[in-house]
Amino acid sequence: MKNITVSVDDDTHRRARIKAAEQETSLSALVKQFLTALAEGGSEANNFAREEKALRERIRNFSAANRLSRAELHDRQR
Repeated sequence: MKNITVSVDDDTHRRARIKAAEQETSLSALVKQFLTALAEGGSEANNFAREEKALRERIRNFSAANRLSRAELHDRQR
């Protein structure tokens, strides 16, 4: 695996770190995803497959047992 150095302004770095945190990943992982997509040609099918893989990794601890009851889903008395 190769290491690269990228220079960006402070504001871009800050906003990118925030986006990475929102996606529960690292800035390095986001850059890697971007460069992989770029190298693969970025076809729509490849993008969907990559997004699906990332989503499945993020929700691997999801269980149907964790779901809300029907009453909780439709509770409007908050």
